[in-house]
Amino acid sequence: MPTALFSHPVCIEHDTGPHHPECSDRLKAVLAALEDEAFSLLYREEAPHATVDQLLRVHPLSHIDAVLDAVPHGDELHHLDPDTVVSANSGEAALRAAGAVCAAVDAVVTGRYRNAFCAIRPPGHHAERMQAMGFCLFNNVAVGALHARAEHGLRRVAVIDFDVHHGNGTQHVFADDAELFYASTHQENHYPGTGHYHERGRANNIVNFPLPAGSGSQSFRMAMGDVILPALNDFKPELILVSAGFDGHAMDPLAHLRLTTEDFAWVTREIVAIARDTCANRVVSTLEGGYDLSALAASAAAHVRALMGS
Repeated sequence: MPTALFSHPVCIEHDTGPHHPECSDRLKAVLAALEDEAFSLLYREEAPHATVDQLLRVHPLSHIDAVLDAVPHGDELHHLDPDTVVSANSGEAALRAAGAVCAAVDAVVTGRYRNAFCAIRPPGHHAERMQAMGFCLFNNVAVGALHARAEHGLRRVAVIDFDVHHGNGTQHVFADDAELFYASTHQENHYPGTGHYHERGRANNIVNFPLPAGSGSQSFRMAMGDVILPALNDFKPELILVSAGFDGHAMDPLAHLRLTTEDFAWVTREIVAIARDTCANRVVSTLEGGYDLSALAASAAAHVRALMGS
């Protein structure tokens, strides 16, 4: 079975304003990299809108309405917080981003594709149930996880997050449910200030491994290989979702880890190996951070090549 790419042009039209790191050029760079001949066998799907029912599994209606009502008309921008901006097309982009993950879950769980990558923005892993933050409006990966449960009867769903920033929103949604698993590597004492070792969840279903600033490949691979991946394997997921942030790369301007492009390929191969043994290869990955355009493009391409080679 092939690998699928889910995206939508409106995700490029989510305008965050001049000099904002989470800009349209990020997604343009990723999609351009995936036009290479190496990706000729990558199936391409247009992301649908998420439905209100899909979003309601994670966010209350008051939050959904607040985000969509904040979307301005015309050329103006509106700040939900100092970092999180919406423009005229942000509402549709956010709905397509969450919808991409749900559609990818459908396609992978039903066996149409072996795995999938969602090249979307705005990102999602900082969005809590009732709060947009950190460039994120809706929690795309959490919406996909709870969609898998509601529509496909899966119970044990895991998220692996290797973004340089801790996914506080996903942890917030998952922490009280013993059949949801969230694990993260991220830079220690960095935005948003969560993700400490002692944050374990209701049934040790949360695993955080903060990495000191300056950590590189050896520390990252040790955290993944010795702690996070064994915990994922022990959890026996029925579906693995990946919050694929590439801002741990040494070239990234927003943080201070020293990862390489090959680190992202390596961890992807390790995740799909566990998926092969535990959940019939079911992996759905979604784009989170990554703010150096060349490093982001190369790392996302390496990630997708690893998915395709699984």
